[in-house]
Amino acid sequence: MEGVNLTFYKEEDWNRFLESIDDRDSMHDTWKEWHKAYQKTKKGLIAKGFIVNDFVVDIDELINYCKIRKIKNDGKARSKFALNR
Repeated sequence: MEGVNLTFYKEEDWNRFLESIDDRDSMHDTWKEWHKAYQKTKKGLIAKGFIVNDFVVDIDELINYCKIRKIKNDGKARSKFALNR
């Protein structure tokens, strides 16, 4: 079975995360809304046979990752960030 890293944000980091991203309009307003969608995605991947690893995002690492590469902190960048871990 193939393993996938699924980005996970801690509730206490949520507001800081929202302040740091460039695609704020496309993100859930609250951590609870996001977490509900996260759980649905995780269950769907597990149902398809994937091994899902919760990849807890360090907000500072994510910000630095984007700064160093001179890229926007958006969904595409966050996916690459998780893949490179």
